[in-house]
Amino acid sequence: MAIKTRNKRSIEFSTASMSDLVFLLLIFFMLTSTLVAPNAIKLLLPQSKSKTLATQTVTVYINDKVEYFVGENPVASEQLVPLLSQALAGQTEGSVVLRSDETVAVQYIVVVIDAVNQVNNKYSTHHKVILATRPG
Repeated sequence: MAIKTRNKRSIEFSTASMSDLVFLLLIFFMLTSTLVAPNAIKLLLPQSKSKTLATQTVTVYINDKVEYFVGENPVASEQLVPLLSQALAGQTEGSVVLRSDETVAVQYIVVVIDAVNQVNNKYSTHHKVILATRPG
């Protein structure tokens, strides 16, 4: 005599909750990946034991190929003064953070400092240049 069960078992698997979980994980990783690498220009900063914290208004990068960037935009050295004056417009005090590769000669750093000094002289402002370093 064969005994039959009243309830039949279903072999189906619902993937609706699984897709919700995958989308939540995707959103999480997309948001955290933008926070992980705020500096897209790869530099090897010089070492220092001092620590200076200042609010940055503008960031200027000089990579190992001696290419200048204001923010993330590449610029020629001749265009530093107009772009910095545009970025610092309306502010009397601020700081320009200079992130330079450790292999860059000092002369190229001086070009950025001179550009900030020209902006200060032209608009009678008091902007500072801060050289970013990595902890030593």
